[in-house]
Amino acid sequence: MRNRALLWTGLAVVVVVGYWVASAVLLPAGGSRVVIVQIPRGASAGDIGRVLAGRGVIRSALGFRLLAHFAGNSARLQPGAYKLSPSMTPLAVLDKIAKGDAYALWITCPEGFTIRQIGKRLEVEGAGDADRFCRLAGFCGASFPTSFPHPLDSLEGYLFPDTYLAPVGEPEEKFIREMLACFERKVAVPLAADISASGMSLHEVVTFASLIEREAKIPKERALVSAVLRNRLRRNMRLECDATVLYALGRHKNRVLYRDLDVDSPYNTYRYAGLPPGPIANPGLASIRAALHPARVDYLYYVARPDGSHIFSRTFAEHQRARRIVRKDTL
Repeated sequence: MRNRALLWTGLAVVVVVGYWVASAVLLPAGGSRVVIVQIPRGASAGDIGRVLAGRGVIRSALGFRLLAHFAGNSARLQPGAYKLSPSMTPLAVLDKIAKGDAYALWITCPEGFTIRQIGKRLEVEGAGDADRFCRLAGFCGASFPTSFPHPLDSLEGYLFPDTYLAPVGEPEEKFIREMLACFERKVAVPLAADISASGMSLHEVVTFASLIEREAKIPKERALVSAVLRNRLRRNMRLECDATVLYALGRHKNRVLYRDLDVDSPYNTYRYAGLPPGPIANPGLASIRAALHPARVDYLYYVARPDGSHIFSRTFAEHQRARRIVRKDTL
């Protein structure tokens, strides 16, 4: 009798556990509402399961994780914002996230990207058309009113680098407005006093910061690069930034050649004194802060090492010695 009782108890447990697994893994949570769920980058199947369960889309986070594991989709789940419903089965939810069938996509625009690079990133990620984005952001600045002054043509420099949730199928204008709003929140408003105290206009600060962004490859050197550029401006020396030459050429090169310095463009700071007419990229907050707060040094020159760091010099003779050192290191 005792063995029979244990057998029935075991069967009952199996039935209960089986029912729970079936419910958690196969059955919808129930309900007809539509829920927009944001899946962040780097989220694991367990993380996503907890998000979905927390929003009431599925019954069990553990059940979702088990389903993803046995379906072989644990490593294929894609970030983004998804329109989901508790009326969907967990398998349908899993399939949608594994396919990346998102309502909106996370788009990361790194510091130093140009308008063209941002447009290409949007198109590659499936969230916009590169040519249309470049046309709007590069020539139609007047169509995007803001609380801060910006050029009426190109918005280069004002599209703040960050990670954005871009709705799929939405016009490129919306993404541009989001980037400008981010610039307002993180730069124009909180740094207004610093910009005013700098003696430069907002446009000059952003332009200055864009040079730092493209020239300084190592974070701790931003303030030093800023100091060199500021010191040269004060002495009416040409800035002679390779990054401005590349912007004038309209293409990236690993090395700027002497013949490249002949390009006739107001962005060529080897030929034209002062700041270029506008930013050459979209700088991040660290470079903008460096533009506002340069290091207190009297350097006038720098030369790049192969690893991206720089040798800073006070005199032209020191600079020439530094160039010979770098040339020797590259041989």
